[in-house]
Amino acid sequence: MDLKNTNWAELDFSYKNTPYRFHAHWKDGKWDEGRLVTENKLSIDESAPCLHYGQQCFEGMKAQRSKDGRIWLFRPIENAKRFQQSARRLMMPEVPIELFMKGVKEAVKANADYVPPYGYGASLYIRPLLIGIGENLGVRPAPEYLFIVFVCPVGPYFKQGFKPISLKVETEYDRAAPNGIGNVKAGGNYSASLWPLKIAREEGFDEVVYLDPKEHKYFEETGASNVFFVFEGNVIATPKSNSILNSITRGTIVQVAREEFGYTVEERRIHVDEMSKFVEAGACGTAAVITPIGSMGYKGKIYKFYADGKEAGPVTRKLYDYITALQVGDVEDKWGWLEEVT
Repeated sequence: MDLKNTNWAELDFSYKNTPYRFHAHWKDGKWDEGRLVTENKLSIDESAPCLHYGQQCFEGMKAQRSKDGRIWLFRPIENAKRFQQSARRLMMPEVPIELFMKGVKEAVKANADYVPPYGYGASLYIRPLLIGIGENLGVRPAPEYLFIVFVCPVGPYFKQGFKPISLKVETEYDRAAPNGIGNVKAGGNYSASLWPLKIAREEGFDEVVYLDPKEHKYFEETGASNVFFVFEGNVIATPKSNSILNSITRGTIVQVAREEFGYTVEERRIHVDEMSKFVEAGACGTAAVITPIGSMGYKGKIYKFYADGKEAGPVTRKLYDYITALQVGDVEDKWGWLEEVT
């Protein structure tokens, strides 16, 4: 990536090779201390369990600059804890929080020149991942593991930025099984969403939102983010289920909405028949923070929300403005969520 000719305002959300990444290796029951490497290619055994049996998980984070040029992470310990939860479920060794934070901070510091300047709506995306490697053939945990953190500068997840998107309410395919691994950040959950997303985009939608895999009556999440819905009276509801990811952004929205703005927030099962009562809707996750949902299609009918689906609603906008300002230090961090990379 050529820093001299980079237009930070025009960055897309795509992979860009930066100079350094962090690698740590687990073998014989212990992690090494890890180190920075420059090579972005991996050499692993063809029989590695990550390739055959999906023994792999990852995280998504961001580093951003404040007005004074300092670099901040947002709630990184929550990512470290979720990473451990994913590893436990997939029978992989947990990455200690100290090693996780060391890897993240060293990767960001080594690539500090690639953290976009303040005010461009861009960030340095951080991708920690854990894969099972080593020689293996049977369905069993890997004999070795590799913990990697790589980073790259990105722009908005959706090309249009903070503008409403359209969702298809999926009725044929499921993202995860009722008691499967939908609640951890495993790669298989995302590969399962690719085909339904392809169909939805051919039908004119931007994304897919899934219903619960048991009854197909209650909202779950999209292929890449959680969702929330706004009802009359500034009441916010977000789906509760054991087969969706424990989103750190969703948790932030819940806490900010309650404690900063005094909204009523309900974490509950949300029936698809409630769609006609939605005043606003939003998708939320690390990459996009919050993306307004303008409309949703369900069984041949289009449901439109605030301003006929053409604009972000006031509650969604207020939450987005506050959280994005908080992430770069423009408003007081009352909760101690920011951690500086020094």
